[in-house]
Amino acid sequence: MTKRTGATGSLRPNELVAVYAISRTVAETIEVDTALAEIVRLSRPVFIFDNAVLYLINEQTGNLEPAFARAIGRGRSSEADSAWGEAAAKEAFSTGKIFLNHPEIMANQNRLEQRFFLGLPLLLGGKNTGALVFVRFGGPLFADDQINLAQFIALHVTQVLEHKRLVERIGRLEAERRLVQLQSDFIATVSHELKTPLGFIKGYATTLLRDDAHWDAATQKEFLTIINEETDRLTELVDNLLDSSRLQAGTLDIELKTVDLSALVSENVERLRIRYPGLNIQWAPREDDFIIEADPKRLSQVLENLVSNAAKYAPDSPLQISLGYNEENVELMVRDRGPGVPNEEQKHIFKRFYRTEDAKEKVRGSGLGLYICKQIVQAHQGKISVRSTRGDGAEFIVTLPKTRLPQPA
Repeated sequence: MTKRTGATGSLRPNELVAVYAISRTVAETIEVDTALAEIVRLSRPVFIFDNAVLYLINEQTGNLEPAFARAIGRGRSSEADSAWGEAAAKEAFSTGKIFLNHPEIMANQNRLEQRFFLGLPLLLGGKNTGALVFVRFGGPLFADDQINLAQFIALHVTQVLEHKRLVERIGRLEAERRLVQLQSDFIATVSHELKTPLGFIKGYATTLLRDDAHWDAATQKEFLTIINEETDRLTELVDNLLDSSRLQAGTLDIELKTVDLSALVSENVERLRIRYPGLNIQWAPREDDFIIEADPKRLSQVLENLVSNAAKYAPDSPLQISLGYNEENVELMVRDRGPGVPNEEQKHIFKRFYRTEDAKEKVRGSGLGLYICKQIVQAHQGKISVRSTRGDGAEFIVTLPKTRLPQPA
């Protein structure tokens, strides 16, 4: 066995063509495995080898582990597949120098047992991070000009790894930036939404408790009504935040039962008419079969969020609730005649904390209601969508399967 520090020299024309093609591959290919496979393919005609394997250091265990390997020529046999040159990789990695193993050639020996190894250390950011090993069975020896070419190949492999490292680092930085931004937006949104009802509650409660003022019964009732409404709003906001958190974590409970959707809607409509007395809710029960497997509590939550949404954005328009069905699905439709949702914002309104530009200025809200609706509907193997024309209202369609059982969130 011998060690050498490397060789220098010029490349032949065909080798220069191969190196140029490899350089283009490194520059144009994003996927690491694809780039490495192409480097091996381009190298093989000008640099003969049977096996090629890339070893990288595992930062957690400190061990060299194969990250990429190709068997070509004689290396395709099962006997040769086991000769990946781990010892050569360890030697090149530990010394930081080129490692050669040229065994003595025996005339009667099986060529697959005559293994010639060339190990090249890989420096990444000034740090030795692995080794590239080439294997030949039965020779010939690795000549100086071939070692020189192998060094060019190893350099390009290092560039592929460096590109991967930079992409991963940029990805981590972008993810961290987005996380910080999301946290900032979350805190700002929640703080604003919590302060508003708390401000009303605190203000009216303090007013009622003043010793220097006396309020008649009607005024006291008005103040207490506002306190009660804002407390309900605060409770709804906290519940939405908790549900949103559970949905993100995948821990929202879904309890499946056999549900008559028409009866469920009728029950909820009566309750919602009391809660929103100024809203003209139009609903006519149907006698058709709307039996599904679902969680009645969560479907009631979906309907309540859609009605609440209409009460905020289309308080003066009639609200039509209806059911439909086909062979596979049932549909729950909630339609208002309000200002509608702009086309460019329809694909965003089911995102967490998203609110339209008009809504931010005119209506109080957290941007969680439609997000929660979508997650609950998807947990029932269904989907929710919106059809809307600016100035002509919005229709939300909840589609649920009739025959497939929903999966828990």
